[in-house]
Amino acid sequence: MSVRLVLLGLLHDRPLYGYEIKQIIEEHMGDWTSIAFGSIYFALDKLAEEGFVEKIATEQTGGRPSRSVYQITSTGNTEFLRLLRESWQNTEQQYFEIDICLFFLDRLSREEVVGYLQERLKKLEHSLHYLTGHEEEQLTNPQVPPQARAIFSHTRFHLQSEYEWTRNVLQSLQK
Repeated sequence: MSVRLVLLGLLHDRPLYGYEIKQIIEEHMGDWTSIAFGSIYFALDKLAEEGFVEKIATEQTGGRPSRSVYQITSTGNTEFLRLLRESWQNTEQQYFEIDICLFFLDRLSREEVVGYLQERLKKLEHSLHYLTGHEEEQLTNPQVPPQARAIFSHTRFHLQSEYEWTRNVLQSLQK
């Protein structure tokens, strides 16, 4: 549902072509959503088939491939608002693959698991460092909306929690 919500939300502002949508997602949503480039076009085609978006033009510049410009329809606006309201009411249950790893913890040597947890800590630390720099950069841009602060803080709290949890598990295994 998130791909549909994002696409309809972006098209709610103005008509866009697929590559523009990809750029907006990468530049402004890449830290907190994982929408693959290929799924954008698949979802746009599906939304068009359902009557929520429509192709309004096909452009071609020079020898470059043609690109279709999409706009949201009035039923698409209704669907966008329905999805948005539904998403606000959802409390997501997260499932983490690492919990499966913990369930089978005794299948590997303690040293191997310690190594994996140490590597996980490094990756989480790197992610936190990157997020902090990216947040500072984005929040100085006047075109970034104020709600971006809440999105960055939400991501940071999750990463910090994962970091602390991983550190605690690692310490318990090293006793």
